Amino acid sequence: MNPSSPITPLASGQVNHDHLKVELVEPDSMPAMVRIVWPAAPTIVDPKAFPDTAATIAQLFARAHIVLAALKAGKQL
Repeated sequence: MNPSSPITPLASGQVNHDHLKVELVEPDSMPAMVRIVWPAAPTIVDPKAFPDTAATIAQLFARAHIVLAALKAGKQL
């Protein structure tokens, strides 16, 4: 993948102390793809906080899905 490929942010947010990004990457020579950028190290979650963490991740992915659907409605990916 070419580093100069167009990248469209779909969603991003904090998950505990980590930053998660969901992006649409559209390389010239390959089909479009969704890239999920997660920190290099594991995200550690207290079991008591896990339900809220899971909900945060689900909301982030839902936002990305909505933005991607809107983009698809406006152009062919």
